[in-house]
Amino acid sequence: LMMLVHLVGDIHQPLHVGTGEDIGGNAVKLKWFWQNSNLHRVWDSEMIDSKQYSYTELADAVNNTSKDEVKSLQSDTIDKWYKEAMALRPQVYALPDDMNLGYEYSYKNWDTVKSQLMKSGIRLAGILNEIYG
Repeated sequence: LMMLVHLVGDIHQPLHVGTGEDIGGNAVKLKWFWQNSNLHRVWDSEMIDSKQYSYTELADAVNNTSKDEVKSLQSDTIDKWYKEAMALRPQVYALPDDMNLGYEYSYKNWDTVKSQLMKSGIRLAGILNEIYG
């Protein structure tokens, strides 16, 4: 179950379907609010952690879907999942020349982070309902 949760989440993280040239963004060294980091870490955790939400607050922030959207998302194929994430690459890699990321980068990308979290959660729920329902 833990592996399934991890894999469904990972396929929605744009850097897990990255360019194949920078170790999923791990080789893209930068500063996140003046601290050493890398692009993968920013997308995996630092943008989310910077909001300082509890788990409940984060769930409330991303849970804004209709029943029709849930049905549509749960009927999508895995091919669509990774292609959606791949399509986000230009946005993800839109980095400033000084490689210092902070409020502006977070502001420009937070809705995408929330959307990918929402999609992965809904799709995971669909899989779990198929298995255990």
